[in-house]
Amino acid sequence: MTINRGEVIGLIGDNGAGKSTLIKIICGVHKLDKGNVFFEGTRVKFDNPKSAMKLGIETIHQYSTMFQEMSIARNVFIGREPKKFGLNFLGLLDEKTMNHESMKAIKDVGLDLRSPHIPVKELSGGERQGVAIARSMFFKSKMLILDEPTNHLSVKETLKVLEYIQGLKSLGIGSIFISHNLYHVHEVADRIIGMARGEKVCDLDKNETTVNDLIKLIG
Repeated sequence: MTINRGEVIGLIGDNGAGKSTLIKIICGVHKLDKGNVFFEGTRVKFDNPKSAMKLGIETIHQYSTMFQEMSIARNVFIGREPKKFGLNFLGLLDEKTMNHESMKAIKDVGLDLRSPHIPVKELSGGERQGVAIARSMFFKSKMLILDEPTNHLSVKETLKVLEYIQGLKSLGIGSIFISHNLYHVHEVADRIIGMARGEKVCDLDKNETTVNDLIKLIG
């Protein structure tokens, strides 16, 4: 399985096909039993998700890992907060930088939010996914894994998230889009990889297949 820069891979398969296990290996949650992973031409081994993130691999889940009571700015920088140091050398959060840079990152993905101070719990599902993608963009992710990002979203929010995914192509970011909604997959993917019983069963050019073909494949 190969993923190129600026390419969206649609990963499909029935429940138990092995999709979740595969992405957990790629993002460092699980370790390989056998085989190799190469990233930018170099063989890599991830001991944990942090090691994958350090190389630029980020995962966005259907329920984005965000702290609901915290502000947008704090969520964008969570775990990677910029510090400022006074005469006592005590590192304090550089909130001015966080506020400014988080709003810039959000605007860069086409999301219009009025303030970096808004608690994440006040955002819609689509807006939360937008913030998660903006966070990944800000920290220069090279590959994004999007695990059911359109689940439980309204039609309008879903269209916005699909736009975000399409926008990754122009930034040269490779992505894996996992979804049970084959219409969504077919709309944004360049290639579609099907899995069954832990193995790859197809690798299709989107332009050479139809949604009905995918339905038959999964069925």
